[in-house]
Amino acid sequence: MKLQSAYIYFVEGSTATHADIEDVKAKFTRYVDMTTKTGQQLGWSYAEAAFPYTLEERAEGKGSWFLLKGKDPNMYKAIVVGIGSTEVNGQEMHYIQISLPDSATHGDKNKANEYCRYLAKDYKAELHLFNKRIQYFQPRKP
Repeated sequence: MKLQSAYIYFVEGSTATHADIEDVKAKFTRYVDMTTKTGQQLGWSYAEAAFPYTLEERAEGKGSWFLLKGKDPNMYKAIVVGIGSTEVNGQEMHYIQISLPDSATHGDKNKANEYCRYLAKDYKAELHLFNKRIQYFQPRKP
């Protein structure tokens, strides 16, 4: 299976040096809470449109990744969210990886981009998108 992946790198200026899988789940829970409150203010169920997934943790991925499984399989299939680290110039660099399996729909890719931007903005991190473009959310020196 070939995955398309986007990466959120924790860099100098980020709000954290790394995140564990529970931190990332908490960010998604906060996202659902925010969209639910927005929907209440607007008078419609915005949370269902903003987060059309259920969060599933599989035994083989415990502590390193989880699956966002689409509630409507015609529109949304799955997004895989994981954590990891790599060595860059002799220093360990932590990241959050958001991946799309081959079966992913256009809706999955759009939602994955949205969630990537949300996480990168919240962590003030560096986002490497699926199309290899980079967005910087960390404070930059003048």
